Amino acid sequence: MKQREIAIAGYSETPIDFKTGRSAYDLAGEALDLLLESTGIDKSEIDGLSVTTALSEAQNPFFAVYMTEALGITPTWLNYGGIGGCSATGGIARAMSAIRDGMCKLAVVMSADAPSSDWRSNYGAYRGEFQDPPGVQGPPASFGLLMSRYIHQYGLDSEALGKIAVTQRQHALHNQNGYKKFQKELTMDDYMNSRVISDPLRVFDSVMFCDGANAFIVTTEENAKRLGLKKKVYPVAYGEVTNFNGSDPLADITLSGFTKIGPEVLRKAGLAPKDVRMFQPYDDFTIAVMMQFEAFGFCGMGEGSDFTKRTDLSFSGDLPLNTGGGQISAGQPGLASGGLNLAEAVRQMFGEGGGRQVNDPRNALVTGIGVIPYGRNWGTSSAMVLEA
Repeated sequence: MKQREIAIAGYSETPIDFKTGRSAYDLAGEALDLLLESTGIDKSEIDGLSVTTALSEAQNPFFAVYMTEALGITPTWLNYGGIGGCSATGGIARAMSAIRDGMCKLAVVMSADAPSSDWRSNYGAYRGEFQDPPGVQGPPASFGLLMSRYIHQYGLDSEALGKIAVTQRQHALHNQNGYKKFQKELTMDDYMNSRVISDPLRVFDSVMFCDGANAFIVTTEENAKRLGLKKKVYPVAYGEVTNFNGSDPLADITLSGFTKIGPEVLRKAGLAPKDVRMFQPYDDFTIAVMMQFEAFGFCGMGEGSDFTKRTDLSFSGDLPLNTGGGQISAGQPGLASGGLNLAEAVRQMFGEGGGRQVNDPRNALVTGIGVIPYGRNWGTSSAMVLEA
């Protein structure tokens, strides 16, 4: 039986921009101000806080504690989310557990980062010395290798990835919070002629680091009524897995944690893929979106190209995809990026999508991805189903 006693009862998102010169604390403060303004609640009502790790503040092990000081909050429950793009949905799930356990009554899930202004992250550990081969520099190189393996196993129609990029860019044109540089139309010719940055990965397959923040209110249905919060969506199913197939020294890198949690999350929500009203997947690269179509059962393995080309992915289509443009066309605010896709889902379900509003936004499937190691699929996968 689905649980509906705890809801997301408010959200906020700052505009996404490049090299703002601002800190994660500053951006988080703006996100909190927007959240309080839109909901009308007093800051004293907040007694729980989940903070996502920020690339721009990664050297500070007490970042979450410092964030409480910066925001002027005294929480009885504090969570520090270190699973990258899964930290927003993961923060929602953990806040729900904290509320059920009586650790707090109203939690804010806050994600803020400014990596384009100040990159302070050093992944370190053993990978550089023992795992990553020379020349592999960051996620684009790893995803280029992942794409190559996918092509070897299944084949790939580049125009399918182009359709994802073009569709999301069209959605971004209606997103006032999106990065302004991307506020122009992208054609299939533009995509096909774009620069290859990590063969076969094109520049329009990729995200661009930016700065930004987002925040969410999580509380009980009863408390939301007390506070006069009328707009609510309910997280009815959640799944998460880290280091999928980690014990297999030669794991199939075209299989992700979504192949494990995807069908299970939909089952918990009582949905089949055809019942999903909109899909807001984590989209650091277009191939990640297409592989999620397969993992969640929208189509079979290796059938992503055909599914993508034959399905209307526009906001008014059969399966609305990343209706705010996603990270690829709105900008990726560092590790706050997982909240970008989540905020768009909540916005749509609140009926606030404006020129990109989805008809009958009764549910949404939102995902997160956290880090990608060489010779593996992404490190953490998360998925959440929201219902109105």
